[in-house]
Amino acid sequence: MARPHHHAYVWLGPGDVLVRPGDAHRRPGHPEFRSAQVMPLECADWLLKPASRIEATFYEARVGAEWYAGRIAQYRCVFVGSYAVGPSYDETVRALSAGEDRVGGWWVTGGRFLSLNLISCGPHRVRLEYACPLS
Repeated sequence: MARPHHHAYVWLGPGDVLVRPGDAHRRPGHPEFRSAQVMPLECADWLLKPASRIEATFYEARVGAEWYAGRIAQYRCVFVGSYAVGPSYDETVRALSAGEDRVGGWWVTGGRFLSLNLISCGPHRVRLEYACPLS
């Protein structure tokens, strides 16, 4: 069994792709799923995408939480609306230390949607059958 870790994924794209009918390409059973550039419907399904989609891999919760907070800070200038930006750094460390995923999504300028994801791997706590994309 692989040492527990988290893979980081980012998707920034047109929001209408997420809200229109016909989301089959976002489900693992669809022939275009692996090549579809849009985020999957279920967060754990990121692990079924090609390994080239992984932005980074973290074995330490604090380092993963720093990446997550850094990406939120990087994109904060394009967020729209007035709502909480995301979980605190300490809450992210707690979640990652417990083997949980950390997932966030925000509407940003231009009708786009930003999805930031730290997905548990080695194994995933819900999808035990999913192999690590790097193995």
